[in-house]
Amino acid sequence: MISTPEGVELALPLANIASRSMALMIDSLIGIAALLVAVLATSQAGGSAAASIAVSGSVLVFYVGYHVLFEVLGGGRTPGKRAARLRVVSDEGAPVGLRASLIRNFMRLLEGVALWYLPAMVSVLATRHNQRLGDLMAGTLVVRDPKPLAAARSGPHVAPERYASWDVTGIGESESTAVRAFLERRADLQPGARRQLAATLAGRLRPHVAGVRQGLDDESFLEHLAAAKARGNMRDSAEHGR
Repeated sequence: MISTPEGVELALPLANIASRSMALMIDSLIGIAALLVAVLATSQAGGSAAASIAVSGSVLVFYVGYHVLFEVLGGGRTPGKRAARLRVVSDEGAPVGLRASLIRNFMRLLEGVALWYLPAMVSVLATRHNQRLGDLMAGTLVVRDPKPLAAARSGPHVAPERYASWDVTGIGESESTAVRAFLERRADLQPGARRQLAATLAGRLRPHVAGVRQGLDDESFLEHLAAAKARGNMRDSAEHGR
């Protein structure tokens, strides 16, 4: 259980060893491919000494630079974590920052390269929030992303014109995750718990969304909010891709 910056108590689904291993395997395959390219290129250009230097540099770039780059600029997700539907967040549920990402990934050099991830596996199994040593030092968690909402579980489609005037820039990634997690799991909740959680989330988040019409019930507000944030994220991705 973590507390978001808006005071919403939220249980984020934590990543286990299996899913983290799958993400690491995918990222490692990418790193090995890049390493082979670097070694072949440098050995052709400068011989075995240059190739040895390339190997050492590539290990540092992969274990630190690669992970930091994607975690900070990619919403906490390397390609491997994206494929495994995982992301790195702070222990408050906020996006991971540069300092925290550097700490957790420099520790990866010790846990991974030097000790073959054995301390990391023990730590994930032994800690309450499935944290390896780098996570404990950096104050980070690896969590599972909520699955895309199925129509049967998320309710009726929300037409874009119903939230076109909403300003949702005041809603952060941790709050969006909380809303998506609730909408995905609400059908499994008891009616009383479902109403209470919806009321808590909506009550905390309504003041930070401009343009909401009066009379919208709590769950409908959360449905509209999730749709508005998803549309905004798609728009941002399209603009970055230009």
